[in-house]
Amino acid sequence: MATQAHSLSYAGCNFLRQRLMFKAGSFPSQGYAAGEATVPAAPGQQDFEASFIRLLDKITNGSRIEINQTGTTLYYQPGLLFGGSVEHDCSVLRSIGYYLEGLLCLAPFMKHPLKIVLRGVTNDQVDPSVDVLKATALPLLKQFGIDGESFDLKIVRRGMPPGGGGEVFFSCPVRKVLKPIQLTDPGKIKRIRGMAYSVRVSPQMANRIVDSARSILNKFIPDIYIYTDHMKGVNSGKSPGFGLSLVAETTSGTFLSAELASNPQGQGAAVLPEDLGRNCARLLLEEIHRGGCVDSTNQSLALLLMTLGQQDVSKVLLGPISPYTIEFLRHLKSFFQIMFKIETKPCGEELKGGDKILMTCVGVGFSNLSKTLK
Repeated sequence: MATQAHSLSYAGCNFLRQRLMFKAGSFPSQGYAAGEATVPAAPGQQDFEASFIRLLDKITNGSRIEINQTGTTLYYQPGLLFGGSVEHDCSVLRSIGYYLEGLLCLAPFMKHPLKIVLRGVTNDQVDPSVDVLKATALPLLKQFGIDGESFDLKIVRRGMPPGGGGEVFFSCPVRKVLKPIQLTDPGKIKRIRGMAYSVRVSPQMANRIVDSARSILNKFIPDIYIYTDHMKGVNSGKSPGFGLSLVAETTSGTFLSAELASNPQGQGAAVLPEDLGRNCARLLLEEIHRGGCVDSTNQSLALLLMTLGQQDVSKVLLGPISPYTIEFLRHLKSFFQIMFKIETKPCGEELKGGDKILMTCVGVGFSNLSKTLK
């Protein structure tokens, strides 16, 4: 018997990306009827949202997208997640991280392994940079059994706002099912790695960032190595800028990240590299204080993959939940009818830093049926 397609309707443009992502991932073959999502978005659709919709259209087969003339109402009916080799020019209003966060959630469930080239801004002050997603999101996906030689994310060119000009290559294998996880022991910090980058400015900028960041972090741990990355010529994009991304690794394989980028050219006051390095180091210490087995950037990715796992119990220990993750949990309930058991774990003898939250759920037993089709 055919399942009746159910329609979801939302008002406002907040979290549009989340809603489109969930709808694109709910396959008709899975028993979640591929209904519509109607999203009125005042005051009209932004350029980066239109670019995200075009990207979804490229990686799916048979999607139906209708936008009214004023750009205030979007009708979206998902097709099959197809994958394959894709190229996409992202809007320079948001960084490539905005688009990658969506792809990381959908890529393992494609019919064909995804190989995509994204062009635009690689590092900005709003979205997670490609450096941070490579250092934190990829190891998290490996915990769920998404791994292989073809699993890769690399920066070919850097691009800073407002001009962009960066290029990123992302490839991800497909999986039929995901493994359940038990991430309850965050472990202790054993090393800190980082990347100080500079484009179209003096290479000395990156060295000044490294020295100032180390002046704070050296007080806590000796094993610190911050690489410098100064790209020249065509690889340096169209706008000048610099920044720093830091990642702390724990004894149990958890990665916690922090990052900062300079103000875009012509916007705001000039930032000293010394100040940027020190502030980024403090942000990392704050993230370590929040703790958990997944950093605040990847909370929603972990919860989605737990939801889509086999019909078994998954647990993850998180730091304080971000507002984005709270809305993500509401959408998980709307689309998958799943609710998490949430237990607060006050910091005591065992858990250092801030209060933690233990999230527990039973997966819906999601299976990538298109992987078996030939």
